[in-house]
Amino acid sequence: MSSKDSKKADTAKIAELLGNMFSHNTSLKLFHWWITGRGSYAEHIAIDQALESLPDILDRLTETSMALYGDLKITVPKATRPENLVDHCQAFYDYVEDSREFFSENFSDSIIDDWQETKQQLLYRLRRLQ
Repeated sequence: MSSKDSKKADTAKIAELLGNMFSHNTSLKLFHWWITGRGSYAEHIAIDQALESLPDILDRLTETSMALYGDLKITVPKATRPENLVDHCQAFYDYVEDSREFFSENFSDSIIDDWQETKQQLLYRLRRLQ
């Protein structure tokens, strides 16, 4: 295992992050079911496309974390439908980016890169495609 500056992973923060990521995926689905009106089809499809990848990426991050650190006390916060999806996604993107420091190995960064790439594609589609 290659390390990031020989740093120890923060397993409590990793468990919290994983639960928040699961809740975030659910919040996307709640918005997906709610949207109507002009441009809603593009948003609907953009969310569908993101949700084709995000759960699998989360599963990879969870399983590799549990392989490294053992059982994690993951709890999933209640998901709510966001009022502004773009702001919601951007804020969560920033949160995930700041959470990289919780991991001690480099390959978790690669998995997080996949998550962040998918989120940027979603943000692009939400901001630019109607």
